[in-house]
Amino acid sequence: MTATLVDISNLSKAFDIGRGQKLQAVQDVSFSVEKNSICVLLGPSGCGKSTILRMIAGLETATEGEIVVGGRKVDGPGRDRGMVFQAYTSFDWLTVRKNVEFGMKINDVPAHERRERAEHFLNLVGLSKFADAYPSQLSGGMRQRVAIARTLANDPEVLLMDEPFGALDAETRWLMQELMIDVAEKTNTTMVIVTHDLEEAIFLADKIVFLSSHPGRLKEEIVPSFKNGARIADKERIVRLEGYGALEEKLMRLMREEGHRDE
Repeated sequence: MTATLVDISNLSKAFDIGRGQKLQAVQDVSFSVEKNSICVLLGPSGCGKSTILRMIAGLETATEGEIVVGGRKVDGPGRDRGMVFQAYTSFDWLTVRKNVEFGMKINDVPAHERRERAEHFLNLVGLSKFADAYPSQLSGGMRQRVAIARTLANDPEVLLMDEPFGALDAETRWLMQELMIDVAEKTNTTMVIVTHDLEEAIFLADKIVFLSSHPGRLKEEIVPSFKNGARIADKERIVRLEGYGALEEKLMRLMREEGHRDE
């Protein structure tokens, strides 16, 4: 049995919107993420996907419930969790290599080790030739590769990604999805990814956590059984597999049900 790395129990989050009123964003959500797995949070807009991710990162505080990562209760940001956002977060005045080294420098990693790890992860994401370039000279997809390399270089137990490819064109998004499968296989990094894209969820996920419309509740946990426990880093191949279409139809139906619930 695969060990659990992230355990979320009875998680709720309410935001204070003034005049004594609260907005319930997440309500009594529980699920777990197995070590070395890719867990995708999916659901309609406003279901609390990003709020849950930010609570795992320690950037938001739960109103109720708890989050445990690697046996430790989350009570704020920590080096065991790395976050990649949709918005590009590179430092424009630093080269690609220096961007990747930045977090390690803050954490007092020796210079020779920083350079070795930076080179390793730049090679992993296909940016070795651009190590001395600046972010402004890169495409959107390449800038996200920098962010992924920088986060992985800090050796987090969990990689958290909030719609990381949402701003990219379709072709680049496809390539980045295939890259993440490759990264997961080569690094055994546990990932929790937020997306609203059904195809992306099916392609990336070992498990899909589907959340209901606001307030976000756990509607269903779905394991894409048609993959037979394998990761397939070829999107053209995966869409042809028996069972892919049925899962896509199921997710579309769940989305439609939640959309109608809001009407």
